[in-house]
Amino acid sequence: MVRATAAAFKAVAKRDEKEWPRPPKCRIITIANQKGGVGKTTSTVNLAAALAMHGSRVLVIDLDPQGNASTALGVEHHADIPSVYHVILEGGPFEDIVVPAEGLSNLYCAPATLHLAGAEVDLVPMVARESRLRRALEAYDTGKFDYVLIDCPPSLGLLTVNALTGAEELLIPIQTEYYALEGLTQLLHTVDLVRQHLNPNLAVSTILLTMYDARTRLAAQVADEVRSHFGDLVLSTVIPRSVRVSEAPSYGESVLTYDPSSSGALAYTEAAREMAYRGAETGA
Repeated sequence: MVRATAAAFKAVAKRDEKEWPRPPKCRIITIANQKGGVGKTTSTVNLAAALAMHGSRVLVIDLDPQGNASTALGVEHHADIPSVYHVILEGGPFEDIVVPAEGLSNLYCAPATLHLAGAEVDLVPMVARESRLRRALEAYDTGKFDYVLIDCPPSLGLLTVNALTGAEELLIPIQTEYYALEGLTQLLHTVDLVRQHLNPNLAVSTILLTMYDARTRLAAQVADEVRSHFGDLVLSTVIPRSVRVSEAPSYGESVLTYDPSSSGALAYTEAAREMAYRGAETGA
């Protein structure tokens, strides 16, 4: 049974006051799960913040028309702001839209606006519509970052396919609740299709268990089931249910800056640490 305690996380936080290893080259990681409410955006923002706090330069690309990642990073994303839409649909450069996140010197964001809501339709007639994001990233100097994290909408439409085509790694957040694995077969089938036809370098590198409630037997059962399916891809750290994690975006912050001592902040810090050390060990 996985049990995440505040005392354990505090010990981790104390141990991690130094910088973490940085990857030998930029890791481009898509965070996707077509099931809504599993913690995609929350995980993207807080993992990015933790990595940035420990010496890495991180870019978050917000591909969700709701723009929640942009909100949580304190980045403006109203209709008049240059956004990911201008890059993917109009061929603009990333240099025109990437801005610093609020409060963290190593963290940057390519914001989303409501214009992205029409992108699924607008992309249909375009040539190489599945590769628009990849081409934009290839034209951008991603080498100045250690991580590029791509936050996806809760669907398997063209925006998510663009994210899968543009990345080398896929991180899947899975909530430790009933029906946790429902829909994953479809996601993994889409990954296989992308790998066969668009991006042979794509690999599922990380599974992150979210919304863990140690008081329930169900959470432990789901965690065990996910680990039996995915093995070492699953991070040892689980993300507990946390009011602070839910509150932080309304203040335009990650939970790590909003309440650094909360269980959610400590858990995301340890999860990011695992990612950093795994990447250093494998040469990702």
